[in-house]
Amino acid sequence: MKVIVALCLLVSVALAAPPPVYKATDSQNAAILRFENENTGTGSYNYAYEQTDGTKQEQEGTLVNAGLENEHIVVKGRFTFIGSDGVTYVVTYIADDKGYQPEIEQGPGGAVPDSVVASLLG
Repeated sequence: MKVIVALCLLVSVALAAPPPVYKATDSQNAAILRFENENTGTGSYNYAYEQTDGTKQEQEGTLVNAGLENEHIVVKGRFTFIGSDGVTYVVTYIADDKGYQPEIEQGPGGAVPDSVVASLLG
């Protein structure tokens, strides 16, 4: 009888425990704070989002030279993330007929790792 009472107490304590708390920087459990998306249907668009882990992105695309032989989309944007080293990285870029052109900034705590630069530049 004592075993059954002890077992019931143990189960009730386990069920009453609060759920696990996730850090704001936990990317696997990040929630979306903001999301915007607009597409004109004519080649131009923009979107933006922000997550609880500090990740943010904004991008806009504009159709250039519509209907001409050199028609293309110019994409401008910016994204922010917190690296595993705790440093906030911001990449501002443009992609057009001249290719992808990123500019990388980092917050306090260190330089941009070579692997990050290499992955952004291809």
